Amino acid sequence: MNLLLTASGLRNETLRDALRDMLGKPFGSANAVYVPTASVAEPGDHGWVVADMNRMYGLGWREFDILELNGLPRTMVLDRLLNADVIHVGGGSHYHLARSITGNGLADGILEALESRVYVGFSAGSMIFSRHLTAHSADVIGDTADLHALGATTVEPPFGLFDWYLKPHLYSPDFPERDDAWADRIAARADFPVYFLDDESAVRVRGGEVDVVSEGRWRLHP
Repeated sequence: MNLLLTASGLRNETLRDALRDMLGKPFGSANAVYVPTASVAEPGDHGWVVADMNRMYGLGWREFDILELNGLPRTMVLDRLLNADVIHVGGGSHYHLARSITGNGLADGILEALESRVYVGFSAGSMIFSRHLTAHSADVIGDTADLHALGATTVEPPFGLFDWYLKPHLYSPDFPERDDAWADRIAARADFPVYFLDDESAVRVRGGEVDVVSEGRWRLHP
């Protein structure tokens, strides 16, 4: 399994090189699919989604598909994912994304697809693999209101692959409250490991190996 779990997309050459290495062939010889599902749960201007999609599209794929996880037959969704060499899952509400995967019975099919494909996550798309994606972690992280905004009080982790949790946008100008003091407060409450990534960083998973690819700053607690 090859996962590149970015905080904010493929924003620098180090991250793009990591994807090239994981893919093992030129972008122009590969198909990519972009999944914007998490973004539709977020209100307001969506220029950030367009920017990320353009960034991904601009890498020059043989075929670039856009796929919404809700509203289509399960077999159609999985067939479109299987047609891609790279599955890019965008940002927004990680709770809406997780609920879309479990609610549509897609978890097993996505895991099967990822056995032979490369997954790129952006923010919410990077957060859905932790077994700690629960109502408890929402309380620890301090975003229970985002879960309640969906009319939910619980969330089931769709994959539960990792013991660690990923929290993006450390030091981001778009989230000015996410500084060291913010990370320290979460770390003091968390009873599970947390990767805090700035927007130039990603957690890379290759088989059983996990490391961080970065042109910026990141923290791991404990």
